[in-house]
Amino acid sequence: MGNLNILIVDDEKEIADLVELYLKNDGYTVYKFYNGNDALDCINKEELDMAILDVMLPDIDGFKICEKIREEYFYPIIMLTAKVEDMDKIMGLTIGADDYITKPFNPLELIARVKTQLRRYKRYNKKEEIGNTEFEIRGLSIDKEGHKVMLFGEGIVLTPIEFSILFYLVENVGKVVSSEELFEKVWGEKYFENSNNTVMAHIGRLREKLKEPHRNPKFIKTVWGVGYKIEK
Repeated sequence: MGNLNILIVDDEKEIADLVELYLKNDGYTVYKFYNGNDALDCINKEELDMAILDVMLPDIDGFKICEKIREEYFYPIIMLTAKVEDMDKIMGLTIGADDYITKPFNPLELIARVKTQLRRYKRYNKKEEIGNTEFEIRGLSIDKEGHKVMLFGEGIVLTPIEFSILFYLVENVGKVVSSEELFEKVWGEKYFENSNNTVMAHIGRLREKLKEPHRNPKFIKTVWGVGYKIEK
């Protein structure tokens, strides 16, 4: 999957250089920076397809850069973190990152994750020949072409995976969608037993962003033992 532009930001020069080498070997164009400010300039000037962001940077932290990207762009973001605390990981995913990898890591694992994220992104962004791309349900509106979600007129920032889940449920409004179907449609991978935990975690974050009450969610309902649905 060459001819794609990837931003890498890490103040540990050896790591940034190594990741750049592996990405270039796979045919990607790489924009590499050792600090956040230079990376922000690049984000505004270049057409990027993905960002790999270190959390700890000398000037701006990776989360701030992630938030800035998500104000305008929808491409995948992978966070690099030297910390093992779950809060860092959860915060990264909540503000709009798609994945995280903890240092030290095997560069081949990072490349595999890069390919997975780009594959999902590319597949999800294919133009639909048929079917509606805009929906409005009880104050919630979702626009696939513009990658926009509004709740009572207020914009909501979703990761590409969260957007895909919500769009698929809205597209199938009134129907119960099983965890297996949701996983295979959104992730594009075969469903295994632990895949249900992945779906549940993303549904949980999606509900938080939609300001859903825990006991009686207004939009995404759980149908126990079956899956999820959005009612008309």
